[in-house]
Amino acid sequence: MNPNGTLFSEWITSLNRELEASFPFKVTPEQRLFIDNCSSAARRASHPYPDMAACEAALESRYGKSVLAIKGNNLFGMKQHQHPVFGTLVLPTKEYIHDKWIETQAEWVKYPTLDACFADRLMTLTRLANVYPAYRAALAAQTPEDFVTEVSKTWSTDPERATKVILIWRQYVKDFEQPA
Repeated sequence: MNPNGTLFSEWITSLNRELEASFPFKVTPEQRLFIDNCSSAARRASHPYPDMAACEAALESRYGKSVLAIKGNNLFGMKQHQHPVFGTLVLPTKEYIHDKWIETQAEWVKYPTLDACFADRLMTLTRLANVYPAYRAALAAQTPEDFVTEVSKTWSTDPERATKVILIWRQYVKDFEQPA
């Protein structure tokens, strides 16, 4: 149950509907600054689609306001590697497993900077491209939408992740296309 007394899955479904109904929303100046900063970090990491990666980070970290982002510069929900390079944070999480959300504890990577976060995320996708066909397809994608659709097949347990990221990205890009 969530704080409103509904089942978590019903609550998520309701939030998804609200999210879709709220588009086109306006990205706030604070959210735009977050995405801009993340896009710059993704560019420095040589990400093929830095704006889309920044929008992924916006969704995953609630525009940098999640505990994981604040305490660990971890914008993608990167769990700790088998052979840690960076520090570790142990925090609760929710995973979508067998058609339901469950609460669990997980070890997360604690990055020293956003640049390190984006670089490690891209290295992880590259390193695991031979293990996960979706990562290989994402790295070979010809469009930002194809990139996030492919990477989301394995990256997240949220079945609506790609749709959510694309909605954020479309609004972010649309704001650039509007005359001032």
